[in-house]
Amino acid sequence: MERATSNEQLLPTNATMKAKRKKSPGRLRNFILLDTVRFVVLCLGAVSMVLPLLWMITVALKSNSEVFTIPPTWIPHQFHWSNFVTGTTQINFWAVFLNSVIIAVISTIGQVLSSIAIGYGIARIHFPGRRMWFYLFIGSMMLPSVVGMIPMFHLYSSLGWYNTWLPLIVPAFFGNPFFVFLARQYFNGISQSFDEAAKMDGASHLQVLWHVLMPMSRPIIVTMIIFAFQGAWNDYQQPLIYLVNPKLWTLSLAMATYTSQYATSWNLFMAANLIYILPMVILFFVAQKYFMQGLGSLNSSGLK
Repeated sequence: MERATSNEQLLPTNATMKAKRKKSPGRLRNFILLDTVRFVVLCLGAVSMVLPLLWMITVALKSNSEVFTIPPTWIPHQFHWSNFVTGTTQINFWAVFLNSVIIAVISTIGQVLSSIAIGYGIARIHFPGRRMWFYLFIGSMMLPSVVGMIPMFHLYSSLGWYNTWLPLIVPAFFGNPFFVFLARQYFNGISQSFDEAAKMDGASHLQVLWHVLMPMSRPIIVTMIIFAFQGAWNDYQQPLIYLVNPKLWTLSLAMATYTSQYATSWNLFMAANLIYILPMVILFFVAQKYFMQGLGSLNSSGLK
């Protein structure tokens, strides 16, 4: 009787296994179809992103008359590599390029270090009103930048900072609200047992942050660096407001005057523009691994 009962119990299991085997080819076809749809959508998205870049490259290598030929051609009849030399000499390109590098690097360092320190304080140090400070940082993200444009201009002018790089650099050392939010969320996802172990060995808060948490937070730090450098590199509004001397201009401001002065020389403009976006492309490809890890860790922690 026990054997019969065990056989009866096995019969439904075998039947369900056969049913699953019958359904598996259908599921496999659904998965293949879904992957195919995803691949097609990603390819369409990639083409829409790559086509403008390819068009910039082909325009940069054409003569100015060939740019306006109809129908347009993707491959130039003759490659004009001299456009990259001529395009950069029209606006004193390398001088303003160096200005942009200096401002972007210092601003990036200031934003990342200050935001990490503030995020650590809010996430790890228990002090009265820390939740209120966090909400103030989040609330400041809701305000458009134009709200404080006139008051900040009066402040910097009264300090004698007008027509200097200081309004573009100094505010970066007071933290970026978005980066503070990212750092706080990331630190909350790290166990506090690491902090307690370091403090038992006599480490201070600064040592815990620098030697323990920051090496563990490399993906989010790289993500901040990419965002901060991109924001400072492409910033046009602040240099337009505060910089009058052409020797202090950034590359974004100089490129805008290039289009107004040489609007018909699109081949030269595209050649200079390719060099303009080159640092951002190099930075992204060098730090792509950590950037994707940072986004993935934030996604796993519930931050979309």
